[in-house]
Amino acid sequence: VQLVESGGGLVQPGGSLRLSCAASGFTFSSAFMSWHRQALGKERELVAEIDSASGRTNYAESVKGRFTMSTDYVEKTVYLQMSNLKPEDTAVYYCSANRAWWGQGVQVTVSS
Repeated sequence: VQLVESGGGLVQPGGSLRLSCAASGFTFSSAFMSWHRQALGKERELVAEIDSASGRTNYAESVKGRFTMSTDYVEKTVYLQMSNLKPEDTAVYYCSANRAWWGQGVQVTVSS
């Protein structure tokens, strides 16, 4: 199983970034995919999740209306479009499949 995140970086408050997570080694079409983040000194928290079977997406309250999770079943890639970023969004973002497999994480820093 491989989950490879990309797209992180430094962005100013109010800016946007799109994270990608390329998946391989498991049945992507039936996986429960999610994005999580962990800020320095804090516990890892759920950001967004999508049930591939139903298509339902859930978001943490703190990102609702600003973040959008989507899935490309052909490319076996999940995305996290982040808009109106705030300094408190600064964290390492992780992609997960079935909460059992995890990517290496990608740093997102929101700062002026």
